[in-house]
Amino acid sequence: MAVVVGWLYACAVFLILRRSVLRLIIGLVLLTSAANLLIFTAANLKRGTPAIVPLGATQPAVGYSDPLPQALILTAIVIGFGTLAFTLVLVYRAYKTLGTDDLDAMKSTDT
Repeated sequence: MAVVVGWLYACAVFLILRRSVLRLIIGLVLLTSAANLLIFTAANLKRGTPAIVPLGATQPAVGYSDPLPQALILTAIVIGFGTLAFTLVLVYRAYKTLGTDDLDAMKSTDT
């Protein structure tokens, strides 16, 4: 799993450093996915184990699954989707105004 996270981060950084704005957006999506997968991997989630304490017990069952990383990932997905939607609208408006998606051409319009 660590190799997959590493490849996702590497691909995301590669795409973010490209000149095209569309590749920048795809890189941001990959970056958020890599961060979410990293949290899942670091949380040591176990498949098929409950995330709650059984009724009448004072401690969770052995090998329980911590619900906090799952809640963090769910929040990160929602925030990432909102950021992606805002970025898409911003890039669309910049493309309509400037007529290009090249970041170097957009930089020449700064004064």
